[in-house]
Amino acid sequence: MGATRHGVVYEGACGPANATTGGVIGPDTIFWLLSMTKAITATACMQLLERGKLKLDQPAGEILPQLKSPQILDGFDASGRPKLRPARNAITVRHLLTHTSGYTYSIWSDRISQYEKVTGMPDIGYSLNGAFSAPLEFEPGERWQYGISMDWVGKLVEAVTDQSLEVYFSEHIFEPLGMGNTGFLISSQQKKRVATMHRRQADGSLAPEPFETNQRPEFFMGGGGLFSTPRDYMTFLTMLLNEGTYRGERILDPDTVKTMFRNHIGDLQVHEMKTAQPSWSSSFDQFPGAVHKWGLSFDINTEPGPHGRSAGSASWAGLLNTYFWIDPVRRVAGSLFTQMLPFYDARVVDLYAQFEQAFYARLPRA
Repeated sequence: MGATRHGVVYEGACGPANATTGGVIGPDTIFWLLSMTKAITATACMQLLERGKLKLDQPAGEILPQLKSPQILDGFDASGRPKLRPARNAITVRHLLTHTSGYTYSIWSDRISQYEKVTGMPDIGYSLNGAFSAPLEFEPGERWQYGISMDWVGKLVEAVTDQSLEVYFSEHIFEPLGMGNTGFLISSQQKKRVATMHRRQADGSLAPEPFETNQRPEFFMGGGGLFSTPRDYMTFLTMLLNEGTYRGERILDPDTVKTMFRNHIGDLQVHEMKTAQPSWSSSFDQFPGAVHKWGLSFDINTEPGPHGRSAGSASWAGLLNTYFWIDPVRRVAGSLFTQMLPFYDARVVDLYAQFEQAFYARLPRA
């Protein structure tokens, strides 16, 4: 799906949505967003920053006591037990929004994968509060590494507003934007429209496989718990493309959106996410060999992208091979939705590149 600031200009779909019913896939098919949830959680956080309820460089432990004394994983002893030490630096709201907090994901971390096995700590994807006992892998602010930070941001939003993310998102983002098919808890009618998840097999074929985010969660997962439709999500992207406004509804101030699209990690670098669990994800780098930075919940390419997007564009993805970008220079946005594992599937990535290239080729020259 592609859009300009005036709205959707391209919708395309192919194949069945449901392996059982054979329903046709389309712009109102429901997909699990997983990490494409993060941009929405960041939007909620930025609303609170606008209202003075939070500050970017505020220690997050001032709001969530669990973050006051984080522990850093220093390796494992001879018996395989984890070695922990207290962190020297405080975790700030900015650290959480930029994945510089020290929190990581086991999918892209051998050490946290080992920590989960040794301690029995659940993976964050199960929406169990035990996942928040994870240690840091490095001192806050000292490097970039993708992880569960945005789930902590979700906890911040709930603590400051005294509302669940389900309620806050609905009242302050989804209802104003008319995103009626987006949320954490899926209805019986919506479930009928969910795209079946598939897994790539060794021979290149796709096999259907059950998948559903926890519908009785211990917490609403701000880093990856939402479902949505391509049409709803493009509404959200169009709001950002229009500097915070959609059809007369102001979600964010223009300066806030511009701030989200700026580099917030200084001289630190976004780097390849090397897989620790190949059944879930391939290694991932959107711009290999190029410098890219992190904004407030977006990957920012500092050079023009290889398929058309301008330098300064914002983008990210979801684990089931969903992708989006927002180009504030050409004032366009694009997205691609599939539901399959492992993440960063070569054929899907190639299709995404072809779509982006064709989309820009048909735009009027800047």
